[in-house]
Amino acid sequence: MPESQTQDSLGGSPVETSRPMTSRLISRRQDKQQSETEMMKDRFTKLLLGEDMSGGGKGVSSALALSNAITNLAASIFGEQTKLQPMAPDRRARWKKEIEWLLSVTDHIVEFVPSQQISKDGVCTEIMVTRQRGDLLMNIPALRKLDAMLIDTLDNFRGHNEFWYVSRDSEEGKQARNERTKDKWWLPPVKVPPNGLSESARRMLHFQKDSVSQVQKAAMAINAQVLSEMAIPDSYIESLPKNGRVSLGDSLYKSITEEWFDPEQFLSTLDLSTEHKVLDVKNRIEASIVIWKRKLHLKDNKSSWGSAVSLEKRELFEERAETILVLLKQKFPGLPQSSLDISKIQYNKDVGHAVLESYSRILESLGYTEMSRIDDVLYADSLARKQCTGEETSDGGKLATETDSARSSNFSGEETEKLESQNSSKTTLLDFIGWSDNSSKGQSEKPPKSPKMTPKKFSYLEKLENLNGFRSPKDRH
Repeated sequence: MPESQTQDSLGGSPVETSRPMTSRLISRRQDKQQSETEMMKDRFTKLLLGEDMSGGGKGVSSALALSNAITNLAASIFGEQTKLQPMAPDRRARWKKEIEWLLSVTDHIVEFVPSQQISKDGVCTEIMVTRQRGDLLMNIPALRKLDAMLIDTLDNFRGHNEFWYVSRDSEEGKQARNERTKDKWWLPPVKVPPNGLSESARRMLHFQKDSVSQVQKAAMAINAQVLSEMAIPDSYIESLPKNGRVSLGDSLYKSITEEWFDPEQFLSTLDLSTEHKVLDVKNRIEASIVIWKRKLHLKDNKSSWGSAVSLEKRELFEERAETILVLLKQKFPGLPQSSLDISKIQYNKDVGHAVLESYSRILESLGYTEMSRIDDVLYADSLARKQCTGEETSDGGKLATETDSARSSNFSGEETEKLESQNSSKTTLLDFIGWSDNSSKGQSEKPPKSPKMTPKKFSYLEKLENLNGFRSPKDRH
């Protein structure tokens, strides 16, 4: 066979075999796009029917259906994130794709704004054009940015080998259990080296925790702002008592209405040992705030909501109660939703508010989850370092006692008598003043305790100004 014919036959075979391969890839891509389109149709069909596929008209409102869809999507994606490690590529791609489907609804929530149009003749005419609603235009890009920052935080732990996770049922996992993780049976225990983490790894963990904390505060502020703008349902108002004292109880009401009020001191006197007790305090305080606000807006003093308390004092009580809510949310970031929040979300009809509230709430929850996982690693590191330093001090204590006994044996009896006579002949400033020596003895017997560092206390107005997302709509605007 000639050489040219051999080259033609060899060169033509790969081209012929590559054609069916490309056609297969194109067909697979088309099938994938078709399946994604069908999935998106099914998702929006459920939203339009209000999660009632029977078509009997028993579904929920579109706002609540969209809120539930975002919440359920986040639970299915981030519920499996039990470790400080990057998200799986398939779960990450699914989150980005499906959250964009649900957020695309906000592109069609618009408002009319004035604009100018110049015709061909050069005449300027004022017209009204549509633009995305103001709160959505500002908060949706911000929430997308916070979402990307939280996912990037998980990516920063890629290839980290100074801490690792073990199975909870293994022997190593049983040894790794501690006071922090003993009740969290669904989380794998974390292990660190015997000497603890390195300084660079510890610094990196603290930096990531601070970053996540800032993201969580931003999401928390947006969520509180949206909830404050939602209307309070009539069913919730009808269930309230007639005054704030009945809602709070005598002890809470007396503490809030005293002339001198410190919110941190107030919280220290409460029993906040369980999540149920914290939620009960939050429900009582929120109910009292609603009662006081209604009394401020009602002009008829003869109504059943009227009271003898002055408007100035009622405004002061309202600000104090809002300050307590801020501190409770900071101290217990993973607290479930209160009765007022659940009622607002359930009866909300604004689709834009529903998207903002649910999106910010799941980002706040994801930030709390990441901070908890970082705290688990830092706690395991502190236990390892304490155990290491305890072993070193025990070895050093043995050496110190041996050297002290050797030194004491070298002293003669005469030298000890001289030392005793010198100590007894010393006169102190207390003897000249005339104070009794009992106080000095008591101080020598009981060493003074190291002073505790007390954090700087801010007033409740300063705290509300620092977290302006928690202010009421009246004060914020």
